Amino acid sequence: MTEPLDEAERERPRLGRAAPVRVRVPAKINLHLRVGDLRPDGFHELSTVYHAVSLYDEITARSGDTLTLTMEGEGAGHLPLDESNLAIRAARLLAEHTGRPPYARLHLRKNIPIAGGLAGGSADAAAALVACDALWNTGLTRDHLADIAAEIGSDVPFLVLGGTALGTGRGERVSPVLAPGHTWHWVLAFADDGLSTPEVYAEIDRRRANGIADAVAGEADMLLAALRQRDPEILAATLVNDLQAPALALRPELMRTLMAADDVDALAGVISGSGPTCVFLAADSRHAAAIAASLERSGVCRSTATVTGPVAGARVV
Repeated sequence: MTEPLDEAERERPRLGRAAPVRVRVPAKINLHLRVGDLRPDGFHELSTVYHAVSLYDEITARSGDTLTLTMEGEGAGHLPLDESNLAIRAARLLAEHTGRPPYARLHLRKNIPIAGGLAGGSADAAAALVACDALWNTGLTRDHLADIAAEIGSDVPFLVLGGTALGTGRGERVSPVLAPGHTWHWVLAFADDGLSTPEVYAEIDRRRANGIADAVAGEADMLLAALRQRDPEILAATLVNDLQAPALALRPELMRTLMAADDVDALAGVISGSGPTCVFLAADSRHAAAIAASLERSGVCRSTATVTGPVAGARVV
């Protein structure tokens, strides 16, 4: 039996680890996204089904005497690395919660496009939380990290957890979906430029105020049932996103990308989140590779990636 700690041992600060910590974190897509009314706090009431897919950013955390962030890859030279970056904010918030100085040298290797509707910034925040938790040996549970993550952004708790989950509230209340184990195959079509999430939400508010009757997503029950059936053709019929119409209003050329779903024989195509990334559902890995090749040849997007889901959230590797 382990002897109880004496008072001095309980008060002794826990030492962080000297070795670097590398954390891999996935992108997310939204299989279902219903946008409700604007709340008094400025957020919309949401109901969404999150799905983590195998497109990853990586954060490496090392010991340091201050808090810094460097990066390479997607968005290098454009993404701010100061206090406005969610990864920096995540590290500082974890330090506040655990009562320690926020000292770490963070390096981000970025593959998830910025402002792409794939929650790349939120993914980096989740990775920073997990990396600094390990670096500083704070020993928080995954659920505790998700609670802290909710203070940073709506998508961050899901990216700490990963898998497939129902998000409610402003998206920060996450309930895992207990669907049978199954791998889904997707193709991501990336646009040349990003879309501002606040601008897309402002556009849906404008359209509703002007009486523009876009299709509205209902409850997620049909999609959740489709996930349990593990049939991609059934799932294809249930993909829906209330932000698709406002994203297309702001970026009409995305319609050409979505319309390519028929030409490339995809089962379905939908904009992920606030866009502009378009997501196509495939029957299997071969079908996904064929869709990606067809999209590349058609010139309707900047580039593509074939991914699978669901995958785990931010994890030390």
